[in-house]
Amino acid sequence: MDLRDMGFDNTVLDTLHELLDHSDEGDAKSHHAPSRAFLRDKKAMAATPADVKEYTSSYMFVLDMPGLKPEQIKVQVEDGNMLVVSGERKREKEKDQKDGPGGGLLRFIKMERRLGKFLKKFVLPENADTEKITAKYQDGVLTVVVEKRPPPEPKKPKTVEVQIA
Repeated sequence: MDLRDMGFDNTVLDTLHELLDHSDEGDAKSHHAPSRAFLRDKKAMAATPADVKEYTSSYMFVLDMPGLKPEQIKVQVEDGNMLVVSGERKREKEKDQKDGPGGGLLRFIKMERRLGKFLKKFVLPENADTEKITAKYQDGVLTVVVEKRPPPEPKKPKTVEVQIA
């Protein structure tokens, strides 16, 4: 059920959404309960589908991130080997929709498109070269390629000359 159908003003609902989005990690309600930010990130990770492929010279991460602009997506490497891909699509403000067909927006009839955070974390293997990462975004699909380091040269056996004592 949409609260707008019950007569709630859009500005009140937008303000309510913004208040709920703020983290309450500073509250000392319980040291054992997960924070709202943790729960939101967990939900965002579960809702962001991804494929991981291994090639001979690279790893490829393919993520569905529909409705985002490239500047809304962040690709980072944290702690030396953690690939973090994130983004956020926010609710469109009513002022942005005043030029709709027939004038301004009266109300949403149905709202099914996903809003909120997109987040995925990947632990990179030891042979991943974090200095050689590329990311491309096209048609709502983000493709991140992490090159592999070349395999180390095999060590040649060391020959020790045996001396007579």
